Amino acid sequence: MCETYKYNKEPTETNHRKICKEIMDAATSQKPWFGIEQEYTLLAQDGHPFGWPKNGFPGPQGPYYCGVGANRVYGRDVVEAHYRSCLYAGIRVSGTNAEVMPAQWEYQVGPTEGIHMGDDLWVSRYILQRVAEDFGVVVSFDPKPMAGDWNGAGAHTNFSTEPMRKPGGMEAIQNAIDKMSKHHIRHIKAYDPREGKDNERRLTGAHETSSIHDFSAGVANRGCSIRIPREVAAQGYGYLEDRRPSSNCDPYRVTAVIV
Repeated sequence: MCETYKYNKEPTETNHRKICKEIMDAATSQKPWFGIEQEYTLLAQDGHPFGWPKNGFPGPQGPYYCGVGANRVYGRDVVEAHYRSCLYAGIRVSGTNAEVMPAQWEYQVGPTEGIHMGDDLWVSRYILQRVAEDFGVVVSFDPKPMAGDWNGAGAHTNFSTEPMRKPGGMEAIQNAIDKMSKHHIRHIKAYDPREGKDNERRLTGAHETSSIHDFSAGVANRGCSIRIPREVAAQGYGYLEDRRPSSNCDPYRVTAVIV
């Protein structure tokens, strides 16, 4: 992987790594840790979700999340080949699971510090597409690949600094949430490549999302912008989860704007 520059040695418009690296270097003393939950959808080559009936739809959502069995999950061979390839490549993949919509999956990268979050996620996406190619399957990072009563796909971003991870860190977590609440629009514009236009199809307030128009935070609440895990609230320190980033986000922009 490399950064891209123009003929005049200025970074290209899509090179968000350069500014992200500068921000992370400036925040080294805070030791910012990230863990991103990358959701994606497997499609057949005709663009229809992999494993779905060709002229219809599977049963309603419910039995597919973290499911097992050929009648509930489609494409596990791709998922397992992908995470093994990532581990072989030295990428910090910490888990995978089947998601709420059938043919939708997630893998988690992290926890990792600073610029490594963007690097690891970027290369893991390349490896995913390369592995899926061998299976004749297409990977979609679209945040709402199927309209209607189907979950979208996000890139929930777990974040902490060293003060948040120490006993009594809940104060630092609340301070961070307060700061983020004042920059909701700025974050939304950084959380998908079209400055919110992709994400507005997903962040509707339904299907375990918050509304794109409002900022909210809560404990163990999947319908909030920022979720504080129940365990974190109970012990009084840990991390926060930003549930707004879309599945097709640029991880350098996401991690940079959070820091």
